Amino acid sequence: MHKLFFLGVILFGFLEAKNISSFHNKETIPVSKTMFRVVNGYRNTYLDLYGKKFIVVSVSEAGSDGRFYAVDEDGTVWWSGEIASGTQLFKTPSGIFKIFQKKRYHMSLTYPELNGVNNMDYMMKFTKQGHALHLGDTKWLSHGCIHIDKKDIPVIYRWSDYATRVIITRHSYMPFAREDMYKIYKDESL
Repeated sequence: MHKLFFLGVILFGFLEAKNISSFHNKETIPVSKTMFRVVNGYRNTYLDLYGKKFIVVSVSEAGSDGRFYAVDEDGTVWWSGEIASGTQLFKTPSGIFKIFQKKRYHMSLTYPELNGVNNMDYMMKFTKQGHALHLGDTKWLSHGCIHIDKKDIPVIYRWSDYATRVIITRHSYMPFAREDMYKIYKDESL
């Protein structure tokens, strides 16, 4: 009985990982605060993340916000900030991912700094190709990672865990986040 339960848990974990990985490099479109439409050719799949915490990244491209949005399990956008994403040559992949590695101090293996200074602190990796959310200058586009400002990254790093999804979209998420953000940033005009 216990062996069957254990096998079921492993199988569920595998299917969940396979389900999430099937959303990589597809067009990901927010349709509500917690619901996303994933387009793969003529096929549309919907994923509702209500009850799970996640980070939406609307990349630094025309038609997008150039921001991240931290969304709690109850669907509340509780933190947001500017980001920089990949250049035209090094595009950040679209899709729905999971954070699978976190490291407070990190040096890029692909693009190391010659002076030896860590260049990916507060690293939260979400692709096996090395794409991550990390501390970076939000005024400079990246090699595909998501740069987050020094005032925001420690907060997101502490809040996230290995179950946190990262949704990368080339569409605006602001229409769904505006009301919550107004409560957070009453002094800023959005």
